[in-house]
Amino acid sequence: MAVVTRIPPGIRQHLLRSLSSLTSPPLNVTEKLAETAAAPPARILDLADTERLFASVPTGSLLRSLATLYALAFDPVVDLGTAVMRSRAVHASRLGGAAVVAAVRGTVFRHFCAGEGVEEAGRTLRELWEETGLKGVLDYGLEDASDGAACDRNLDGFLKAVEMASSLPPTSVSICVKITALCPISLLERISDLLRWEQKDPSSHLPWKALSFPIFSKSSPLYLTPSMPDPLTEEEEHELQLAHQRLSKLCERCSEANLPLLIDAEYASVQPAIDYFTYAAAFQFNREDQPIVYGTIQAYLRDSKERLVEVVQAAEREGISFGVKLVRGAYLTRETQLASSLGVPSPIHENIQATHRCYNDCALFMLERVSRGAGAVVLATHNIESAKIAAGMAEELGIRKGNQNLHFAQLMGMADGLSLGLRNAGFQVSKYLPFGPVNQIIPYLLRRAEENRGFLSSSAPDRQLLRMELTRRCKTALVGRV
Repeated sequence: MAVVTRIPPGIRQHLLRSLSSLTSPPLNVTEKLAETAAAPPARILDLADTERLFASVPTGSLLRSLATLYALAFDPVVDLGTAVMRSRAVHASRLGGAAVVAAVRGTVFRHFCAGEGVEEAGRTLRELWEETGLKGVLDYGLEDASDGAACDRNLDGFLKAVEMASSLPPTSVSICVKITALCPISLLERISDLLRWEQKDPSSHLPWKALSFPIFSKSSPLYLTPSMPDPLTEEEEHELQLAHQRLSKLCERCSEANLPLLIDAEYASVQPAIDYFTYAAAFQFNREDQPIVYGTIQAYLRDSKERLVEVVQAAEREGISFGVKLVRGAYLTRETQLASSLGVPSPIHENIQATHRCYNDCALFMLERVSRGAGAVVLATHNIESAKIAAGMAEELGIRKGNQNLHFAQLMGMADGLSLGLRNAGFQVSKYLPFGPVNQIIPYLLRRAEENRGFLSSSAPDRQLLRMELTRRCKTALVGRV
């Protein structure tokens, strides 16, 4: 599992105090585990037996993971780390920049990332598969591309990842891609504007538009395009064609290697264009039984369930198997602030409970499709309750555990107990494995730190499972010496 090079002295002392004082789990966590065990899905997903749960994980890795999660649970630590990584003054100094890279490489990079190059990432994935039975989603950690040349370089990186992945054990790996790495961000914004205006005014004509599925629902917010945008210029249409070609080339390679391609969702200003590219690729490359291209639905958006239903039903009418990666969403602060600045209602659900309900509803909708061979879903979640509900429903629907059209996924270095518990229950489980040069992936790590701040600060159940197992191992070792 994920490791860091060393445990800071302060964190080490905190861990030792915690472990030495822990004779039994805190009542609230124990009660949560007991309540889960009493619920119907718990027979399928058991997280209480930590000896079985972490049987494949060395004690050193457990300690390092716990140390990292404890450190990142404190906002001041995250604030300091992100401030240093963002500091222009630090990076302007050769010595300072090298020091930051070295510090990042030895701590958060090693915990959350699979390596700096594609070969190193492949070795990490192979070890993960052989040692734990967990699969991997190779995520080349790139941020937005500003021009066509950057997009071409990014495509080369993705193609190398596909080439390497094709040499790994079959079904052990998937590929993740960001459309913002294959098409200039400015063009994606223009396309999104035009697609939103087409939704407002169906009489408008987009001559460049390829076959696709519905991008919006009736409830989708369109406030980011208040007036009719200018049509694409000849140069923009040419750049759009090149972006289609880049994605098609990547899809072709993935199809030849039988590797699922998961396309990330992003922020509202470009998401319509991302969905357009995704659905056009799915229209072209997905087969009836096994999709290659997976789109992403963000359940924190109010219109997500309606859009999911519309696109899946449209794909079914065309006889196309549609793949969905279901997430809660990663741009809450950005989307809320943007809506507030424009004086419009937030596109985000009113509270986290509504997001949980939407996620679970979307998951059940897709599981029903999977049960009759009409689609595929990757349930990307760190939420234990959602995982239990989905696992229980999968069994109730008769979805066999080896079904390749149902996967669970968590980020590398996070929710390892949940990943291993789902694996022990017989499900297909993947860890997201970002990789890339440290200095290139720092923006990715900054984004992950902001996106997952809430999870990291509230990761008590995950930390508790690690503490329970470490305590059990300490007691076993002490008894063995008596």
